[in-house]
Amino acid sequence: MTSYRNTAGNHAQCTLPERALILLLCLCFISSPIFSNIPLAQSDSTVNLDAELLVREPLGPQPAESDSIAPTVVQADDYPYGLDGKIPFNPSPQRAVWLSALCPGLGQIYNRRYWKLPIVIGGFMGLGYATNWNNNQYQDYMQGYRDLLDSDPQTKSYMDFFPSTVDESSLDKQWLERTFKNKKDYFRRNRDLCIICVVALYLLCMVDAYVDASMSHFDISPNLSLDLSPAMLRDQGGRGGTAFGLNWALTF
Repeated sequence: MTSYRNTAGNHAQCTLPERALILLLCLCFISSPIFSNIPLAQSDSTVNLDAELLVREPLGPQPAESDSIAPTVVQADDYPYGLDGKIPFNPSPQRAVWLSALCPGLGQIYNRRYWKLPIVIGGFMGLGYATNWNNNQYQDYMQGYRDLLDSDPQTKSYMDFFPSTVDESSLDKQWLERTFKNKKDYFRRNRDLCIICVVALYLLCMVDAYVDASMSHFDISPNLSLDLSPAMLRDQGGRGGTAFGLNWALTF
């Protein structure tokens, strides 16, 4: 039984309801906000962070941090593959020339310049047709000119150039000789020129294949440029005049 001393100095006993009331008041006093803000003693192994210093991890996947310095790629000189994993095309000029000499157009195919193949084939076909046509004309006029000069009356192929209604006696022999001689010389010259053009085209295909293979890795980047701009130039002769000119700069 709990007892206490009153102001008069006498002892008094507490009843059961009084003790329950005292216990309830003690519990309310302990659970008040005053006691909840008092920090408890903690061990050295425990560290508390301030609420304002807590770092929250953002939700979701985070993007990869990009490096401001580009990586340096070191590649051996004899490494056959490029950065894309493929072997770069490096044609041989000597092989391109020999292929073009073997057959015109093979050098262009080897250099992967397929758009040049129709030009080469078309050029040879056109020159071949022109050579054959001029040669046939030359042979016909040459035979007619020979028949005009011989004394055999049975050989008169020159009459094939005229309609069947034309009488041979009405033709001037000297005029025929001059005409046939000029015609045969004309077509022979054209035939020879066509043959020369065929040979020139053949050599041109070889040169084109060699140059194309040699210049396959030539730098054609935008850093190679030529800038042109108008400029005003002062007269250095002392007259104080102004001349207009052109200013150019080569960047490489």
